[in-house]
Order: sequence, then C-alpha cells, then structure tokens
Amino acid sequence: METKTGADWPIHEIARLAGTTSRTLRHYDDVGLLAPSRIGHNGYRYYDRGSLVRLQRILLLRDLGLGLPAIGEVLANERDVAAALRAHVAWLRQERDRLARQIASVERTIESVNEGGDPMAENMFDGFDHTQYKDEVEERWGKDAYTRSDAWWRGLGPAGQAEWKERSAALIRDWNKAFEAGETADGEAAQELARRQVEWLTTVPGTPAATPGQDVKAYVTGLGEMYVADARFGANYGGPGGAAFVRDALAVYAQRNLGG
Repeated sequence: METKTGADWPIHEIARLAGTTSRTLRHYDDVGLLAPSRIGHNGYRYYDRGSLVRLQRILLLRDLGLGLPAIGEVLANERDVAAALRAHVAWLRQERDRLARQIASVERTIESVNEGGDPMAENMFDGFDHTQYKDEVEERWGKDAYTRSDAWWRGLGPAGQAEWKERSAALIRDWNKAFEAGETADGEAAQELARRQVEWLTTVPGTPAATPGQDVKAYVTGLGEMYVADARFGANYGGPGGAAFVRDALAVYAQRNLGG
C-alpha cells in the first residue's frame, strides 16, 4: 500500500485529519471542487499542500451554509487565497466572541437559579438572536406561525432551548452518518430517521406538522425539497447529496405513513 510521500497525503489520512470521509472527498472530485494532486499506481488518491488549503476553504465555506455549487463559484472567483482566509478568520473571531457571550449568559443564569435568585433579563440573551429569520418564517408560513413558535421558544427557557438544540443536532448527525454509510432512502435506518424528523417537527408550535387540520404529508414532502433547494439547510446534511437523501427518505415516509 502506498503511504504519505512527504509531499502529499493519501485520501484516508486527509479524511481523518479533516473529520470527513473518503466518500465525501471523492464526491468533491466528481463535482469538480477538489481534484487529487495525483493518483497512485494502485488507484489511491493523494493530496498535496495546495489541495489541503483548498479543502480547508471548502470546509469553512460549507460551515457558512453554502452549497457545493456556490462554493465552487466562490473558489473560482478568488484571486487572493490568503486575503479570503483572513476575511474568514475575522468572521470566525466574531462567532467565537458571540458564542463566548452566550456561554457567559447561560452560566450567569445557572448561577442565579442555583442561588435561588431571579435571572437578570438584560443579561440572559447576550449573544442570542433567534429572530434573525423572522421575516423569512412569516413569508413562508405566516405571521401567526412565527408568533406561536417564538412564544414557544421563549417559554422553553435556557435549559429547554439547549436540550432542544442538542436533540436537533443529534438528528442531523444521525442523518449524516446514514448517508455516509450508504443507507438507502427507503431502507429501515432512513425511515426511522424520517419518523424521528416528523416527530421532531411536531414539537414546534406554528408549523403545519404541529397544527391540526394541516396537510402534513405535503408539508413534510415540501420541506424535503427545501432542504435541497436552499443551500443553508442542505449544508446541515453534508451538501446536495446528503440533502437529497433526506428529501427522498422524507418523501417515502410521507407516502407510506401520512396519508392524503
């Protein structure tokens, strides 16, 4: 087996270092985003230092919510990679500061609760901005949907919000694992995830899934299509391929279980 030569690295090592999979790296090559610097005589793909810099940019842009086509456009138009990376570092520092404020805010709330006092409202939401998608939610599902979901979110409190976020993150992680494992959309594993996804949607007041009399089948199917169409959502599921996997699994589940 060929190994690292000192000038480049084999695909499995790059996948391990980057926290991704060989399958993902091969997909990046297939869509013209990241070609290996060379292919060994045994068919192994190898990546040099320039490839690693490009992969870092891809992963950074993916974390911003860009889909692979958009990432390709960004990279194609970049003339100064170092300048682009400096700009991204500035954004990451802003995010770090925002997260630090969130942590400090929640820690102050915990301290106040443990001491039996009342949390100071002006200190509780530093670093939070759950209203950033207000206009979009109202446009998609109406003002009542936003009002109800906003009241529900505020009513959860810091502990409930953290628990709900972790449940959401766990579901996304499991979708990604299933896709990377090559599960089929109509298979048992994917259909269990689809069931969990629909169950999760019913916990949010104001959404059609949580509203009696709504066409939940059409909502779930349409939501799956949105995961593919909107790069911000698709990025949660590893990009277009993963988003399509979720969409197809939800469509199968809706057809089998939601009637209509």
